[in-house]
Amino acid sequence: MIAAWIPPLYFLYLVKHYIKNLFFILFGLSFAFAAIDYFQHLGKLDIAGNYKILYIFYKWLEALGLLYPLAIVFALVMTKISLIKSHTMGALHAFGYSKKRLLTPFILVAFVTYALFLFLHTTEFSYAKNKASSLLKNELHTYDVNNLFFKYNNTFVYIYALDPIEKKMQDITLFRVEGDQVRATIHASWAYFNGKEWDAKDVIIKTHNYKEGSLHKYTLTYKKSMKTLKGYKPKIIESFYEGKALNMIDAYHTWQLLKKQHVNSEKIRASLYQKVVMPLFSLALLLILFFKLPFDARMTSMGLVIALSLGTIFVLWGILFGLGQIGANGVISPELASIVPIVILWVYAIYVYLRDEKSIV
Repeated sequence: MIAAWIPPLYFLYLVKHYIKNLFFILFGLSFAFAAIDYFQHLGKLDIAGNYKILYIFYKWLEALGLLYPLAIVFALVMTKISLIKSHTMGALHAFGYSKKRLLTPFILVAFVTYALFLFLHTTEFSYAKNKASSLLKNELHTYDVNNLFFKYNNTFVYIYALDPIEKKMQDITLFRVEGDQVRATIHASWAYFNGKEWDAKDVIIKTHNYKEGSLHKYTLTYKKSMKTLKGYKPKIIESFYEGKALNMIDAYHTWQLLKKQHVNSEKIRASLYQKVVMPLFSLALLLILFFKLPFDARMTSMGLVIALSLGTIFVLWGILFGLGQIGANGVISPELASIVPIVILWVYAIYVYLRDEKSIV
């Protein structure tokens, strides 16, 4: 029988201190973000008091998803500085613990935190910003999205009104096109989403018959129901026109749909990379700073070390966030804006790890 792995005391000690700092920094930053935003928009929040609390809650959730990579690195800096000042880090080295072993608790907690937020971004957590915006605009009970027009395979689709909550459409018209000719128009009075596709009701199909390149006549056909727009979830359609955020699963499906339709998908790809790829900078920076920060307080200005560390984190995070926005706007490829900088950072992090792992100071 294989015995269960029991973490050593040094591991539990470092994990305890790192998680405590991570918790306080993350919640402190996120609550500050939510409070500042609330007071900035207080005059626009013409809603009941309980909805104001709900607005703060949604902004707090948005801040958690945005700021957790910063908290991962800030917590490392605070934890290691605390261990240095108390001479604990020196004592651990004196007992024979290498940098590699001491790094393990930090990188493990950071990775679990990243994985947790990655999971949250597959849920309704990703829609907190949308819900806060609805409260700010006093549109809590206004769900209709009107006058939508987009491409679906060889068909152009016009929707008079979409209700994403009820998952219903009103007055849908599909224009089936071949070359420069409209071969048929399909109109349905309403449709509902069955989980995979839209089920249109009371469908009238007007088929155009051409003779020598000119419209000769058309025929009318009536159908009680017809399946169409496979894979086009209400939130996906809404995001096309309202600029709404999508969770990772919906964003991926949207990307695949747009790819099939040969439609520009830069914003969707950039949004997906901002959730999946960009936070990985925190793990790379954690590894770099763990080796670059001093392991002893002697002959070191700790104030200068803290200032340089925090400044580096803010500058790097700002650059990566800015590049992500540039990629979303189509100035450069989202892959070039989001993936390449993270790969470069990780290459340097691995270089630092391999070069400095055997060094104590």
